[in-house]
Amino acid sequence: MENTKPTLYIFSGLPGVGKSALAKNVAKLLNAVYIRVDTIEQGLRDLCNFDVQGEGYRLAYKIVQDNLRVGNNVAADQCNPINLTRKEWNDVAIKNGCNYVNIEIICSDKSEHRNRVECRENEIENLTLPTWKEVTERKYDVWDEEHIIIDTANRTVEECIDELMEKINCFLYYLAT
Repeated sequence: MENTKPTLYIFSGLPGVGKSALAKNVAKLLNAVYIRVDTIEQGLRDLCNFDVQGEGYRLAYKIVQDNLRVGNNVAADQCNPINLTRKEWNDVAIKNGCNYVNIEIICSDKSEHRNRVECRENEIENLTLPTWKEVTERKYDVWDEEHIIIDTANRTVEECIDELMEKINCFLYYLAT
């Protein structure tokens, strides 16, 4: 079933679980604009030379809003660890009359997750990646709304994408009916 409203695909999850790989693939498959909060935050650090707190998210909301308003689907990639920012992402879509899909990426195998965090390559120039200790100590609220969950543990990106696309299609079909 074809969806006529733009859709905001909101990717969330701790660093190292595989959300960027999945968000990029979904963006390609669904012809969506890809927005990564890490890139925005590092750009603010590099260009403005100040300690970034919530500014990256707030700037991302504005960029995403512009894209939704002109009819683009958007895949937004960020940790999104607290209920406040989750609500703010939802509000970006709601205020612009768009659909949104919350997608939480997890890695239930702690050993695999730790290995990913400790061995991953940095894609963003000058970004300091978090350590395993920083990842495990990060505040991460329990979700209080229904959302798609994809567990990447011991699975290929392709397997995860297949599952995610099936769940997205079911979700959007449900919204359209």
